[in-house]
Formats: sequence, C-alpha cells, structure tokens
Amino acid sequence: MKAGILGIGDALPAHVVTNRDLEARVETSDEWIVRRTGMRERRHLQGEETLAELAADAASAALADAGVAPSEVDQVIAATITPDQLTPGLAPALAARVGAEHAGVVDLNAACTGFLYSLQHAAALVETARARNVLVVGAEALSRITDHEDRATAVLFGDGAGAVVVGPVEDSIGIAGFEFGYDAQLAPLLYAERDERKLRMAGQETYRHAVAQMTEASTKVLERLGLAPADIDYFVPHQANARIITAVADALGVPHERVSFNVEWTGNTSAASIPLALARAQRDGLIEPGSLVAMVAFGAGFVWGAAVSAWKDGPGSRQRRVEAKVETRSR
Repeated sequence: MKAGILGIGDALPAHVVTNRDLEARVETSDEWIVRRTGMRERRHLQGEETLAELAADAASAALADAGVAPSEVDQVIAATITPDQLTPGLAPALAARVGAEHAGVVDLNAACTGFLYSLQHAAALVETARARNVLVVGAEALSRITDHEDRATAVLFGDGAGAVVVGPVEDSIGIAGFEFGYDAQLAPLLYAERDERKLRMAGQETYRHAVAQMTEASTKVLERLGLAPADIDYFVPHQANARIITAVADALGVPHERVSFNVEWTGNTSAASIPLALARAQRDGLIEPGSLVAMVAFGAGFVWGAAVSAWKDGPGSRQRRVEAKVETRSR
C-alpha cells in the first residue's frame, strides 16, 4: 500500500507585521530586509489567540480538501516547537477542535524539519496499515520566542499553520522517499534556551550549513529514486529566507519559476513553512494532481531532511514516466 497526500489546508493570523512596522521598532529598513531575506511581511498571533485555534483551522481545511471526515482520522501529528503550553502538547487541543474524537495524538519537535519528519511517520503508519488517515499539522507561533529588539532576528520569524491529510493512494508513486541527517555539534549556532525562551542564531554560519545540507539532502533523495532535478515539477524548500532558497535551487539547477518563494509573505514559520507554501502553490495553480514535488528543510539541531512526493492521487503523463523510473531503480 502506498501513502500519499490527499488534501491540504493553511491558516495565518489576521495581524500583519510589515517591514515598515519593523522600521519603527529596530534599526532596519524595508530595503535592507528585502535585500537580505526576501521578506515583506509576516503574521503574528495577538492577545488571547492560540496556536491550537490556528492549527485547527488549517487542519479543518485540509480535511475538507481531502474529503475526509474528522471521525475518519486515526492519528494526529503536530509538528511544532511553540505549543501553547509546555504540556500538554498541541496535538490534543487541535484534534479536539477539529473533532477527531477517535485519533491518537502526538507532538513532534524537529524544528524547521518537523513537517518532513511528521510526513515520514504518517506515511509509515499508512503503509504498514496501522492507520488509514493521518492528519499532519505544522504549526508555529515563533513571535512568542523572538527577541523583538534584536535587529538580526526580529525581522525573520512569523506565525502560521499548514496541514496535510495522508492516506492510501492508487495509481500514484505517492510519498516516494526521504533523506534525513543531523549534526548535534553545531547546535550552538541556532537555539532557544528553556529559561530565556528566545531564538539565538549565528546567521552567516547557519546560512552556510543550510545551503550545503539542503542541497546534499535533495540530491541524495533524488538519486535514490533514480530522478534528476528536471523530473521535479515544483520545489519547496523550507522558507527560511530567499537567499537560502535561491542558493539551493541554483546549486541543484532548478529554474526559479519552479521554486516556492512564499517567504515573501510569511517570513520563516519553521515547521509550518513547507505546508504553507504547498497550500499557496495549489491555490495559484502551480501544482495539480499528478505533479511531482520535492521538499527540503533545515533547522535547529542541526537537523535536515528532504522528500519527494506525487501531489495527491492523479497520475499525469510526467508522473507515469517518473513512476517507471522509480520502479526500475527499486528493482
């Protein structure tokens, strides 16, 4: 049995923080932010708004897109580093809001790579018949752990939630493969301490390692499947900043028109960034059933990962050619 992505949904807070807003808080400028990061705005939760509410909105939209009822969800996996409480985690609250009354629930913390790790777990549950429908939600409230007085990081981070439904698919390569890695010795370059609860980052060093590892992970997963970058219809890197996205795409030889630059409107939303970008790509008609999508992420830990998946269950001519290559490679 193959597992595939059946539906997607997203949700962003209503409150928009523009670069002009940030100019009033820290010593920066709209021109500098756009040139260095590609970001123009990001969203922040306000007051009594909760991440569980935002995550549930994204999850409900994904279930509707997939045509799956909440009662049919067997497992809910929430990828986040910023739940509303230290404990309990985010997954129970969002599952209850969605109405997934019979689901198992769990949070997963792998920083910006959390969505891909969650997608891997969901695919494994479906492929081993331990679950039929798994709801995966990447949700972050990074504004809560951002030092808003730090010029280097205050401009980077936003809040948001994206969700996918993973279930069995036919006539599709489904979620075809993953590549993961880590280097714990580099953890001091990007972290948040329990007591201070503020993100601290060595920007230049993080940039260098992010580009190298995202490029290598993408190359490895494609090679394992017998694919080349030219086989990919759409490339969704973690939306850390536009310079990283551009550098990775250029290193792989992926034309920019086939690459997501959703970071312009969301900022860095960690585990939420890839599903947010996928949801926007579907709305904009950049991916459709049968499209082949590559995803890659890099985050604190350092941890990184890459994945290749067909988009939903619709084998187009390109996907049939790719499926033949993947099957030949696996023999």
